[in-house]
Amino acid sequence: MTKFIPGLQLSKFYYQKAIKPILDKEFPKLKYSAALFGWGSEVLGFDTEISSDHHWGPRVFIFLSEKDFPKYKDQICKALADNLPYEFMGYSTNYSAPASNGVQHAINITSGPVNHMVKVFTVRSFYEMRLGFDPNKNTTSENWLTFPQQRLLEMVSGEVFYDGLGELAKVREKFNYYPKDIWLYILSCQWTKISQEEAFVGRAGDVGDELGSQVVASRLVRELMKLGFLMEKKYYPYSKWFGTAFSKLKIAKQLAPILRNVLLSKSCKEREKYLAKTYEIVAKTHNSLKITKPLSTKVSKYYGRPYLVIHADTFAEAIKKGIIDPKVKNIKTNIGAIDQFTDSTDVTENLKLCEQLEIVYKDI
Repeated sequence: MTKFIPGLQLSKFYYQKAIKPILDKEFPKLKYSAALFGWGSEVLGFDTEISSDHHWGPRVFIFLSEKDFPKYKDQICKALADNLPYEFMGYSTNYSAPASNGVQHAINITSGPVNHMVKVFTVRSFYEMRLGFDPNKNTTSENWLTFPQQRLLEMVSGEVFYDGLGELAKVREKFNYYPKDIWLYILSCQWTKISQEEAFVGRAGDVGDELGSQVVASRLVRELMKLGFLMEKKYYPYSKWFGTAFSKLKIAKQLAPILRNVLLSKSCKEREKYLAKTYEIVAKTHNSLKITKPLSTKVSKYYGRPYLVIHADTFAEAIKKGIIDPKVKNIKTNIGAIDQFTDSTDVTENLKLCEQLEIVYKDI
């Protein structure tokens, strides 16, 4: 069996050893860029041998200028189909035709043209396909708040193997992370989400509803993890890779074991005890950001009720005071970015619907 090699590394070698020589020979004067980012677990660095069962293997994106794209796209695809090896480092370079969902599977062949997965785009067409946005335009606050984080993460992950056009590095930097005031708004809304349920773990347990207490605790665990991503200015991925990506954060070393204890706790009091520890950690981390005056890092009772909370609303209010941009400052709702008010795949994977949701920030 072929020894597994991470897909991003495989694709980089594929470009350097197999694709570049063909392009240099057939199109010696052509300016282009080559990269692999966008969809795929290998782009995030999370692929394993199981990943190789579909839409995985030697694959690369070639980017052409707007002027050259109509003339050279088909020529490049044909030159590669006629000249690429049938295998590269033990993996087939030939794939099935796309299924109805776009997925392709590696198929070994020994003759005929290679149905490769080297896709040709312009920078604009790629971003319009994956982000629903022309990267040459200015981004508005509404744009930022309706870009799904998974898609933003795709745009800054992976690797540029060669940037002959000189465009990819610049555009990827544009989407590297939220502008400061958008970040502050989203961060504030995340603290607001925590404030809305932080007292309910104990309250549900008080009436004998341990299952309800567990559900609320698990929701808070997820929101605290999202807060960790936001405080470290990292986009978070969708659920399959959420925990894996969280484990890479600096705060995870302290927070992850305690969050696990929250989920494994047998009683509301035990859950509350561990949540109190997490609140104090995230509060200290918040203060280290120096975006507000120092706030209390100690939990206390919830307005006289015997439930330990960090009073997350005080963090939300303090953060909002730092917002300068009038458009962001005047957003009246605390729903935050699209990923904060919905985790529906049917919403976040529908870029046209995401774009329509911009009206939420304009009219509310």
